[in-house]
Amino acid sequence: MKIIGILGGLGPESTSDYYNKIISTFNTKYPELAYPEVIIYSANLNEFMLFVKKSAWGRLTEWLLKKIKSIHNAGAEFAAIASNTPHIVFDELKELSPIPLLSIVEQACKKAKKMGLKNIGLMGTKLTMESDFYRKPFIQNGMSVIVPAEKEQELIHHRLFSEIELGIFKNSTRNELLKIAERMVEQDRIDSLILGCTELPLILTNDEFGIPFLNTTAIHCESIIEYCIND
Repeated sequence: MKIIGILGGLGPESTSDYYNKIISTFNTKYPELAYPEVIIYSANLNEFMLFVKKSAWGRLTEWLLKKIKSIHNAGAEFAAIASNTPHIVFDELKELSPIPLLSIVEQACKKAKKMGLKNIGLMGTKLTMESDFYRKPFIQNGMSVIVPAEKEQELIHHRLFSEIELGIFKNSTRNELLKIAERMVEQDRIDSLILGCTELPLILTNDEFGIPFLNTTAIHCESIIEYCIND
């Protein structure tokens, strides 16, 4: 098995979810392989957000690359960033990385294509919803990506950083998010919803309104495990 590297902390709650999912899958699906070796670098979320707020993408790439190199120096043979938003600079980072990187966006796109989805809703941080780094691979594969209305995006982003990223999961917030999803089903005719922030599956834990909610954490973990065990 290959040694797994995870760049986490963006935020901490979902990093724990990654670790738990990987270990749980090995326990239940691959018990004969025992436990994988996992190296986790928990980065500073506040530092990350400063680069995002300034749209300092070159500096963000350098900042992430330094952490990827630390993971590599610690012994990891490949790595994954346990967050959707940093993938805005994934292509640049992948070119500079000393080890292979697994993209959460690419894996989500592969999953959606395999499921035959066509008109997909996307929730995430405001940057993820506003930018094209998520939409681009889906469009290239014949799928449409629909984002919430501007006020809905503001609410989602605010709830993520004032509650969910901090491990605060309120029923009132869950209901607000589900109300947005329901509107998108009725008005935008979405056939699925990408939970494009790795904290969202922690509060939206089930499919709703007759459509699949794509848990990007779970999808990413599947690809990490597959890469780990295959030559």
